[in-house]
Amino acid sequence: MIVAGEASGDRHAAKLVRAIREIRPSRDISFFGSAGPLMRAASVEPIVEADALSIVGIVEIGLALPTFVRAFKKLLNVARERKPDAVVLVDFPDLNLKLAKALKKRGLTVIYYISPQLWAWRKYRLKTIKKYVDLVLTILPFEKQWYLGNGFDRVEYVGSPLAREVSVSLSREQFRRKHQISNVNALVALLPGSREKEIARILPVMLDAAEELRRSVPDTQFVVPVATRQNRTQAEGILLSGPHSRCAKIVENETYDAVAASDVAAVTSGTATLETGMLGTPMVVVYKSSEINYRLLEPLIDVPHYGLINLIAEKRVAKELIQGEFTARSLSAELLDLLRPERNAEVREELRIATDKLGHGGASKRAADAILKLMNKAQARTDRGPRRSISERGGK
Repeated sequence: MIVAGEASGDRHAAKLVRAIREIRPSRDISFFGSAGPLMRAASVEPIVEADALSIVGIVEIGLALPTFVRAFKKLLNVARERKPDAVVLVDFPDLNLKLAKALKKRGLTVIYYISPQLWAWRKYRLKTIKKYVDLVLTILPFEKQWYLGNGFDRVEYVGSPLAREVSVSLSREQFRRKHQISNVNALVALLPGSREKEIARILPVMLDAAEELRRSVPDTQFVVPVATRQNRTQAEGILLSGPHSRCAKIVENETYDAVAASDVAAVTSGTATLETGMLGTPMVVVYKSSEINYRLLEPLIDVPHYGLINLIAEKRVAKELIQGEFTARSLSAELLDLLRPERNAEVREELRIATDKLGHGGASKRAADAILKLMNKAQARTDRGPRRSISERGGK
């Protein structure tokens, strides 16, 4: 059983499923659970469609509580019926930590892949991990030591599944030529996130900053990479509803190419800051939530940086503009600074050093190996007859 709830979790879970199948190509291994489009394409049976669970913010999650309760009950019931050899929970702690407790109480082997960010906030959740999770697989280099330092040793660092998987299909020149973007003038990528409310709050400020920046550098160009058709429709609506109709080009499903072809970027806090860092593009990290969400969450945050890339670097490689600090004027000023050639080159080198810490590929395979190893150990403890591997007896 495998459970994901957001686009990034769906992507990493789909890679994990393929890696497990490469190690154990037997068709007797099947997968079911909460699956997004990429997991479904990897033949994970969707008991719950994860697309409906991609919600951010305490208030928003509260409003969607009936949806989460229905998903929880569905997953719990099917786990009782099928008794999977292992449950792999992928990120998404608001649902997955509750599932860990309920499923472990029923004797199932529970593995957490992509650790909740307990080191950043809500550290009290570590009690749940210690009691109900058999193995935590971390993807950030400092996480294993954090767990060990807090008295939990059932943890393995497998590396980032993004390492060597963040790549481009077009060169800078090819991308710009394809979209009729000048190869001479500066290009700025604006990444407003993938959730509807993020885009609604963040993209208008980014576009206002673009207009501000053009007053200083009139020939500056802007591109807005989006992940889905729904994101594109929303972004186009924002462009057309304000004074920004000719301010930027929107490109769909070309995020890596767009970022790599850009001189600098404004990036919504999240996995995208790590991906932008891997592509070597200097960035400003931004975020804006509803005022009530920010007031509720900010006191719980216990890290020196919001941006993942800064946490990896262990210093402020990318300027962070969060909530009230995120304005058109402040973002424009920071982007203008990053466009200076000497500053741009300096940050690119800092990003290279930081992302080298993430390993050099193979994270999904290492995670798959660890999961299959634990499954076989668990089975060896329960089998009455001769020990058989998961692939020999038919795994779920």
